Amino acid sequence: MKKFCSFLLGLLLAIPVFPAIGASADGIAAGDINSDGKVDAVDASCVLTYYSEQSTGKNTTFTAEQVSAADLNNDGRTDANDATMILAYYAYISTHEHISVSGFVQCYPALNAAHIESPYCKAAVLKCLDSKQIMYMDNIDDKTAPASLTKLLTASVALNYLDKNTLITVGTELELVQPYSSLCLIQQGHRLKLYDLLTGMLMASGNDAAYTVAVNTARAVKGDASMSDEDAVTYFTGLMNDYAAKIGMKNSHFVNPEGWDDDSQYTTVSDLLTLAEYAYSVPEIREITGVQSKNVTFDSGEIADWVNSNCLLDTESDYYMAEAKGMKTGTTLAAGNCLIGVFSVKGKTYISVVVGCNEHEERYELTKKLIQSCT
Repeated sequence: MKKFCSFLLGLLLAIPVFPAIGASADGIAAGDINSDGKVDAVDASCVLTYYSEQSTGKNTTFTAEQVSAADLNNDGRTDANDATMILAYYAYISTHEHISVSGFVQCYPALNAAHIESPYCKAAVLKCLDSKQIMYMDNIDDKTAPASLTKLLTASVALNYLDKNTLITVGTELELVQPYSSLCLIQQGHRLKLYDLLTGMLMASGNDAAYTVAVNTARAVKGDASMSDEDAVTYFTGLMNDYAAKIGMKNSHFVNPEGWDDDSQYTTVSDLLTLAEYAYSVPEIREITGVQSKNVTFDSGEIADWVNSNCLLDTESDYYMAEAKGMKTGTTLAAGNCLIGVFSVKGKTYISVVVGCNEHEERYELTKKLIQSCT
């Protein structure tokens, strides 16, 4: 590391090193070590000087605020790695659109990650929840259809308003389900807890369960048991859009609860990452999506055996990954083959989002490459 520090200092020989002035550094912004309103090579030089002083046992001139502002990678040390990141930020904003220091630090690993050319996808992202850093990103702000990844939002909304043990009776809302939908095969008259209904919706990706969740949640929130199925779905999608905005999804809009293709229904991988992070924080969703198969007995006596559509969890699948902890698959003509995955690797938790793969297996192959190359 000392050799690398010397190398960086050599790059900065022509840049005057401004002494750190404590009084002007109070409340300084991240990376702006000399408090001149810019984050540039001068700040990197200051950090390297501090690191050199500290490494050789000399008295340092940094204040506590400057030390904190210089630790860009939040590893508890102020060293050449932070100077490198400052220089990288300075170089990046010289040739790209402006980005905040915090935003750059969050995306720093991704900016240096090699692009994965194959398998093809429309967009992808990988984030470490522990460091809050984006390890890989590709077209994350491009508009895309959400497919059944939508159901993570449907479940989040339902659990926000209803207790997981709420008893629900399946009704005529099943008539709204599109032909050739993925189903968990609930029938009118079945009575089951919300938790079990969400299990069928998230594991088997049941569009039938999505409509039953939506209609019954809407009627409960509105306090109107007589609301028509269609009006209840419209009311529920309003709740979905409000909740999406509340949790930080900025470029999404939903018009149905299951993710069926519609020109008015769209999202981005950036927003799907936000949704996945939130959904994973909900115990019920985390539990359901992390199970490969489950036998469920309804309150009305029927028994269902549901298998998770996520092959990452299937020990007999070619795509099984021991590190996988969940989350959700999705496939439509507009969205392509999509997958949100949660992984535990070396004690850290990662979330990946892949959309728009051409083939079913490619979403798994690409996800595996992301985990192997970026963690």
